[in-house]
Amino acid sequence: MRRFFISTLLLAVVLAGCAPSASGPGALPTATAEHPTLVLMTHDSFNISDSLIKQFEQETGATFKVLRAGDAGAALNQAILSKDNPLADVFFGVDNTFFGRAIQADIFESYDSPKLAEIPDELDLDSQHRLLPVDFGYVCLNYDKAYFAEKGLDVPQRLEDLTRPEYKGLLVVENPATSSPGLAFLITTVAYFGEDGYLNFWQKLRENDVYVTDGWEDAYYGQFSGGSGKGTRPLVVSYATSPAAEVYFSEGKLKEAPTGNILPEGGSFRQIEFVGILKGAKHPDLARKWVDFMLSRPFQEYIPLQMFVYPANETAALPEVFQKFAQVPSAPAKITPEEIDAGRERWIDAWTKVVLH
Repeated sequence: MRRFFISTLLLAVVLAGCAPSASGPGALPTATAEHPTLVLMTHDSFNISDSLIKQFEQETGATFKVLRAGDAGAALNQAILSKDNPLADVFFGVDNTFFGRAIQADIFESYDSPKLAEIPDELDLDSQHRLLPVDFGYVCLNYDKAYFAEKGLDVPQRLEDLTRPEYKGLLVVENPATSSPGLAFLITTVAYFGEDGYLNFWQKLRENDVYVTDGWEDAYYGQFSGGSGKGTRPLVVSYATSPAAEVYFSEGKLKEAPTGNILPEGGSFRQIEFVGILKGAKHPDLARKWVDFMLSRPFQEYIPLQMFVYPANETAALPEVFQKFAQVPSAPAKITPEEIDAGRERWIDAWTKVVLH
């Protein structure tokens, strides 16, 4: 775990050194009172359309810029390290696995957006509204339908089933020290088996030849055999919206999803992503307008087909492919951000010793 923290810290320093300077090629434009520049700091996988950027710029008279800063954990570390001289006005990408760390760092201003009235209370985890929910999704197990049909093998129905001999060598997971879904799945196992049982489960998975990758892309596209995957393993930790993504990106070639979800009670994790206004923001009023914009219906209806997660705003309409092929687990894992924050580093460290050493 110490090595992970140091490498993350070094990444943050490198990224800070590579941030655009005040002048030279690639520099952010110099803001003026008439044409301020709003800077959003976020993770590398954030996506936004040019039309939405143009809409926000036309509505506010501002220029909008995105500062990508690595994965979600590295980006948050960079925001914390630069808290005395923030690199951006707004930060997007804190999820409930790092929620406690973000709140304790005291880097966000409170903002009671009027759009919170359209967001369910169960997603709003901060009574002071320093972090406001933007989207949510479910980390779970996906399976390759064709593989199980061809082998005549039953699809595992519980997490315990993964340790059985008939599933040896079939599962690929992501390292929780380097991957957001990997961390979410580790937390799921803690909630599912308890702190006195999750390591025994992981030890059995290791004995059952579980394959560990650094990130989701290699796990899903490189090792998984289903859908777009090019690998040989028919079980992977991914998202409950992945089957919908397979159909959508086939551009009409698929009428049914080639992959399915395994959603036992307590065996999936609801991941919520938040936006917050950084303390010391150069343009706090503009930052509040951006938060309102992210929580508004136009932006919220853009989210599903770009990030393949659910919009937090319950008035936003879902695309047809979500309605047909995405699933919402009936009983995701029950664990609070406070419990996660108290145990996260310890769980990752213990997992690393059991699974990788």
